[in-house]
Amino acid sequence: MIEVETQKAAPAKINVKLEKLKSKKESSLWWMYLPALALICFFIIYPFLMGIRISFTNWDGFSQTYDYVGLKQYARLLKDSDTWLVVGNTLIYGIGSTFFQNILGLLYALLLNQSIKARAITRTIVYLPVIISPLIMGYIWYFFFAYQGGALNDVMQFIGLDKINALADPNMNKWIIVFVNTYQFVGVAMIIYLAGLQSISKEYYEAAQIDGASTFQQFKNITLPLLMPSVTINMVLNIIGGLKLFDVIVSLTGGGPGNASQSMSTFMYDLYFNRQDAGYAATEGVLMAIIILIISLATLIFFKRKEVEA
Repeated sequence: MIEVETQKAAPAKINVKLEKLKSKKESSLWWMYLPALALICFFIIYPFLMGIRISFTNWDGFSQTYDYVGLKQYARLLKDSDTWLVVGNTLIYGIGSTFFQNILGLLYALLLNQSIKARAITRTIVYLPVIISPLIMGYIWYFFFAYQGGALNDVMQFIGLDKINALADPNMNKWIIVFVNTYQFVGVAMIIYLAGLQSISKEYYEAAQIDGASTFQQFKNITLPLLMPSVTINMVLNIIGGLKLFDVIVSLTGGGPGNASQSMSTFMYDLYFNRQDAGYAATEGVLMAIIILIISLATLIFFKRKEVEA
């Protein structure tokens, strides 16, 4: 009897030891997170909190002294027509870039998921602009759209048409910026969609073909639902990237004419460095952070609900 109880107690002791080892391993993993957490606190959370504090001041960005003005900067923001102009531009850049990058990225991914010749070379060509600095990419396209000596106007004059000043036209320059941003980062969306497509089992398509489903029906009922995790990732990444667009605008239009093509990022830069209005720039930064947070979270929640398990 004693021998049987001893045999039962042995596995219990082993389980206790295993649990202790597991908890010790998990606690040691938490220590490994600390360097990354420290960097996030130092470079993201602390500057953001300092920005909120500065938004309640009249600091010019350079003086050693400044005064707290309460909600004066926020009241100014609500009345400032320039603010709502750049908010509208920012939404165009964010939503427009997200729409086109996802549509084109998905089309490229569907094409490259087929057995076609030069598939690897096509994928490389589409992805190649991603590795170029956005500032450099903007300057490359600037020499295409420029009024004087731009390639577009050279072609138009060659075929007998009048030149156009596309970058100075408020109705055109915003969409040129969306186009350039889409062209540069559509490769990221393509790669994510391609990975999602290749993870879908071929058995689903074989079963659908046996049932007589058309290509469109297969895409609607199999591909799209199972691709929703990739859609979620792309939508969130693209919307955040588009809403904080800066480099391309600086190199293409400089935010002009006037504030016609400014985003919130470039507007903050202009306020801080050119107008020496750091307090108001910080207020714009807080508004920008709130807009990005609300839109990105809403996008994430909406598309997460659309996801299905394979």
